Amino acid sequence: MLQPVVRRTWAPKGQTPIQSSWDRHDRLSVISGITVSPLRRRLGLYFQIHSGNVNFEKVMTFITLLHRQLRRKFILVLDRYSAHRKAVRLMQAKHSDWFEVEWLPAYAPELNPVEMLWNHTKYADLANFIPEDVNDLQQSIVASIENTRPQTHLLGSFFQYARLEL
Repeated sequence: MLQPVVRRTWAPKGQTPIQSSWDRHDRLSVISGITVSPLRRRLGLYFQIHSGNVNFEKVMTFITLLHRQLRRKFILVLDRYSAHRKAVRLMQAKHSDWFEVEWLPAYAPELNPVEMLWNHTKYADLANFIPEDVNDLQQSIVASIENTRPQTHLLGSFFQYARLEL
């Protein structure tokens, strides 16, 4: 949605800050993955932005593109979103040698490092941000994620928060 994430802010005494926005129902969905190289433990960040909801076909496309980029077998750690389950089932039938899957427990976003990326994007980089339209929102999301990508200490902190060792 294009509604801003409202955070506490500063204003001169006696002047309440006002944010004007309208009730829009456009939406963007982002699918992403944080990779860890097996030997050097280098962190990478991959993402795609879609209009509308992410479905199993979009998840399958993302896994395929990730495989092309990594060029090796990898382990997917996913939550139990229905689109993830269906995509994995269909992908394993065709490409079982590409990846293995480890499922996170249901309703445990605190165990998913990618959720920390979304928290950082929403509540730090885009807090109190009111986009003009979907394109403005998309550009801001891309900028936020692109700025986060080289900050390996920040990506590592997402794993620390989830209590996952690298």
